[in-house]
Amino acid sequence: MDVRDIIKRPVITERSTDVMADKKYTFEVDVRANKTQVKDAVEDIFGVKVAKVNVMNYKGKFKRMGRHAGYTNKRRKAIVTLTADSKEIEFFEV
Repeated sequence: MDVRDIIKRPVITERSTDVMADKKYTFEVDVRANKTQVKDAVEDIFGVKVAKVNVMNYKGKFKRMGRHAGYTNKRRKAIVTLTADSKEIEFFEV
């Protein structure tokens, strides 16, 4: 997998922006990616040093549209903690 395929998008929520002060950044990642691949991808794309990666899996929700039923896509979310001497990742550049 290419590093651009591993990191899908940043997760921007109220809680994830609060922990950005602690140099923790949340990304939605590919469901087949492991912690080592996520670490290498973030270091390569943003040019930072990663200290720790936490990964969470989410099952798809059951949804109905009339008589048709199915599940939404499963997701994987990674919280990446940067080292103290690393520069910060800028999502919103002013």
